[in-house]
Amino acid sequence: MKSQIKEATIDRAIRVLLVDDQTIIGESVRRMLATETDIELHFCQDPLKALEMARAVRPTVILQDLVMPDVDGLMLVKFFRVNPLTRETPMIVLSSKEEAAVKAQAFALGANDYLVKLPDKVELIARIRYHSRAYLTLLERNEAARLLQESQRLLAQEIRRAAEYVQSLLPAKLKAPVRTDWRFVPSMHLGGDMFGHHWLDPDHLAIYLLDVSGHGVGSSLMAVSAMNVLAGQSLPNTDFRDPVAVLKGLNQIFQMEKHNEKYFTLWYGVYRRASRELVFGNAGHPATLLFTGPSEDQARRQELASHGFAIGMVPEFEYESEVVKLDAYARLLIYSDGVFEIELPQGGMWTFEEFVEHVSGLSPAGGSIIDQLLAHVRALHGSETLGDDFSMVEIHF
Repeated sequence: MKSQIKEATIDRAIRVLLVDDQTIIGESVRRMLATETDIELHFCQDPLKALEMARAVRPTVILQDLVMPDVDGLMLVKFFRVNPLTRETPMIVLSSKEEAAVKAQAFALGANDYLVKLPDKVELIARIRYHSRAYLTLLERNEAARLLQESQRLLAQEIRRAAEYVQSLLPAKLKAPVRTDWRFVPSMHLGGDMFGHHWLDPDHLAIYLLDVSGHGVGSSLMAVSAMNVLAGQSLPNTDFRDPVAVLKGLNQIFQMEKHNEKYFTLWYGVYRRASRELVFGNAGHPATLLFTGPSEDQARRQELASHGFAIGMVPEFEYESEVVKLDAYARLLIYSDGVFEIELPQGGMWTFEEFVEHVSGLSPAGGSIIDQLLAHVRALHGSETLGDDFSMVEIHF
């Protein structure tokens, strides 16, 4: 990205454009500035050619007479100010008289300064330098702002591409014998969310969702790396039907000091189809929500929250697993903290408890639970774009 942005190149030369129909004025100003080797003087005696000469010279300050043939001096001030190339160029108007009304009119049209000609040499040079320095500083600030805007545009472009890549790796939704649904809505800065599910064998379905610390492409790349290990079952000597073995293996290879001080939370579960059991382990991840009951409309909520440190934080940590029995209408919600850590426009955050109560009151009869929740948190936040990735997986057993 850096190579695509040209560095700021502001010419620091002081260039004066003098517009005056009198040759004697031009010669007098030339003599005043003759000893100032860092100041270039360009003299325009024909006011009708002043704008054209300004485009060629790119002055840092314009000295302009107010009384000239063919063009009224105040009108020329107005022309300079509506021209994009001279709109911000400092202008010092020269007048033979000290008239308050004329001064006021000149300033109203955009003049920066007013001098009675011919001014004192020391004063003229001081004002030329003062206005030129201010103008050059303005150009540098504008260029820096342009480069920052371009950098942000390119960064946003990279993040969009990274988000598209992450989305391309997400799993196809299952239809039978287990039905899944999910949504991944990346934030403006792209978090480190990743999730997946796949059959380890005809009787065991692995389900997982992870969230890498921080934001940006770096966090996303680490999430992809961890996802590849899980999807490819590439941990040596590891039974991926055992959540404890998986968490322990990942913790060994993703220690923070080897991965730019990043870590990730992970919920990893395995559904045993024959016995309708779900065995799971949790490495610092938010509790998942299990809904069970005689029907979808009469579901009881259970939080599956075994406790353990995030992957990469504590070497050789001893993780634990739990097992729950699933009934005929069991439904599981797995998510990242981006679905409930919602900043409210009036200040404060939506609490986890409020999230749990809200999502527990949503009914599948109203359409996708995930879509209902997403619409609600966007309304709470007051914006379509959330502060963190919104990732949620729903599994119907």
